[in-house]
Amino acid sequence: MMNDTTTPDPTTIEEPAIRAVVADDSVLLRDGVVRLLTDSGIDVVAAVGDADALLDAVTEHQPDLCLVDVQMPPTHTDEGLRAAVEIRKRYPSTAVLVLSQYVEEHYAGELLEGDVSGVGYLLKDRVIDVDDFIASLRRVAGGGSAVDAEVVSQILGRSRRTNELDRLT
Repeated sequence: MMNDTTTPDPTTIEEPAIRAVVADDSVLLRDGVVRLLTDSGIDVVAAVGDADALLDAVTEHQPDLCLVDVQMPPTHTDEGLRAAVEIRKRYPSTAVLVLSQYVEEHYAGELLEGDVSGVGYLLKDRVIDVDDFIASLRRVAGGGSAVDAEVVSQILGRSRRTNELDRLT
C-alpha cells in the first residue's frame, strides 16, 4: 500500500484574497473596477455608490481595503474622501485607496498626515497600466502606500502657500 503524503510546494500556496469594498457613484466605473479587481483575484465584498453606504459596508464586512472616489452623493463634492478619513479613524487596520479625478487638498492632507501605511491616493486619469494599478492596490492593502506625484505636489504647494500667508502681518 502506497502512502500519499506529499508536501505542498511553498511557491504554490496561495495568499488569502484581499477583501475589498469599492465606492464610486458612477455605475460604469464602479462595475468596471469591480471586474478588474475580481479578475485579479481580489474579493469584492461590496460595491456602493455613496459615502453612507460605504461606511455601512465597511462596518458590515470589515474589508482589508476600500477603494473610494472623492465626489459622491448627495453634494458630489468631497463626501467620499471625508468617508475615507472616517474609515481610517474608526478602522485603522482597513487600508484606503482614494481613486479620483482631482485632488481635494484639505481632506487629502488629513488622510495623508501621520502614518501613511495602508493609504493611497491615485488620480484616475494618470492610471495608465492596469497591472501597476493592481500592484498599487495590493501594496496599500499590505500596509504600504501609493500616492500619485501630482497629489504630493498639490498638497505641498498648498502647504507652502499657507506658510507664506502665515508670515504676513
